[in-house]
Amino acid sequence: MLRLASGLALVVAAAVTVASQQQPPVFRASTQTVPLFVTVTDSTGRLIPDLAKEDFEIFDNNKPQVATLFVNDVQFIKVVVMLDESGSMVNNIARVKEGAEQFLQRLLPEDQARVGSFEDKIIVSPEFTNNRHELIRFLKEELQYGNGTRLWDAVDFSMSALSELDGRRVVLVFTDGGDDPGPGKHVRYDTVLKRAQAEGYMVYAIGFHSKCRCGSGGRMIETDPDPSLKKIAAESGGGYFELKEGADLSSTFTRVAQELHSQYIIGFSPGSLDGKLHTLQVRVRQPGMTARARKSYIASPDK
Repeated sequence: MLRLASGLALVVAAAVTVASQQQPPVFRASTQTVPLFVTVTDSTGRLIPDLAKEDFEIFDNNKPQVATLFVNDVQFIKVVVMLDESGSMVNNIARVKEGAEQFLQRLLPEDQARVGSFEDKIIVSPEFTNNRHELIRFLKEELQYGNGTRLWDAVDFSMSALSELDGRRVVLVFTDGGDDPGPGKHVRYDTVLKRAQAEGYMVYAIGFHSKCRCGSGGRMIETDPDPSLKKIAAESGGGYFELKEGADLSSTFTRVAQELHSQYIIGFSPGSLDGKLHTLQVRVRQPGMTARARKSYIASPDK
């Protein structure tokens, strides 16, 4: 499968063999290729799965590029699902777990996943697995409620867990608040964003507006999701969904699973491996359609 090496946003590729839906593309080393995982929707938000290579335009630092790689088969994922189980989530934890279960149910046999939670602690299932029953059991029985919201610690932890794996590496995070890690040394948003850019992780985020009587003296507390979630999702080519209290969580988790299994792989050979951050843009030539992919990469030469 595609190898996104730690510290690089490039993979080595020359010849690409596009196999059936049950096999990922095979890459043989020769030239540098920048891979992009692309989600395409129409004006109503419907996923568009049947475009050809000629329908896309790629720009590296605003310069048009020739697509040297195009794959339109189902691509398998490595994913860490992280759920906020802090105090403000007390009234919604059961619903969040139901939604996450819908996502796990839709994993393909070739997918690999871990599931976890964060508050003042980070708890995660012990290893990547395609055993949906074990993942759902851990989701229901092992995750714990607590205080604090170690949001960026949890995202960084997820990236570290994915760092030695091949293929498309995804972090799916659900939270109703901002980063509130408590005392001590913690990871900041800027660090996580730079890591996503450098190492090629895709972040999907579900931000939730919640209410609970969890303030002092039973005072009503209303929470808003961290605005940086939307930015890191956009920068990494993932997706961001913002939901109000009472919204259907299961349909959103289901949508994430559908998107992840409906993405194109498009790649190009960069003209300059200058070690700098390059901007990326993918467009669809057909009117009324929008392409979503990561917005930057670091053009690191081979080491």
